[in-house]
Amino acid sequence: MTESSDNAPLETPDETPGEPTASAVPPPYQAPAADASSATPEVIEPLAPLATVGNPSTGPVGQVRGTGACILLTIVTLGFYTWYWYYKTSQEMKEHSGEGIGGGIALLLAILVGFVMPFISSHEAGNLYVRQGRKPPVTAITGLWYILLSWLFLIGPIVWFVKTNGALNDYWRSQGATQG
Repeated sequence: MTESSDNAPLETPDETPGEPTASAVPPPYQAPAADASSATPEVIEPLAPLATVGNPSTGPVGQVRGTGACILLTIVTLGFYTWYWYYKTSQEMKEHSGEGIGGGIALLLAILVGFVMPFISSHEAGNLYVRQGRKPPVTAITGLWYILLSWLFLIGPIVWFVKTNGALNDYWRSQGATQG
């Protein structure tokens, strides 16, 4: 098309108004020809789980913490030990695996929105197992013990802690840690 001096388009004889030119239209889709050599389907390897992508767990091994001692320290310190536990275990998991929220963020979340920490801690502990291709004994869903049964004489938080701390201790022992 060409334009006149008043910028109105002029039609050229080989173009029909409103129709695309032949060079602007892609060719129609044609299915590939089926031949005998392509009769066997291509094998596609399955993708690795997302948790295994990234750094292998080669950092320092965390500390095994006695569950009873942790519960006793929580009672004696009127709950402040839980902040230390969240900080320390989150930091150990991050240093070991290279992934996770780390101690500083865990402490901040524990102080400001503490109800999320049972979910995060259990999730990160479970991911330690997943990175090794093992079935996780705890997941974020384990945090529901804490939330749903808190009202019943703290049974929910105790069950959650026994499960999560036990999973962490078992993992650290599998990496060579001893009770300290």
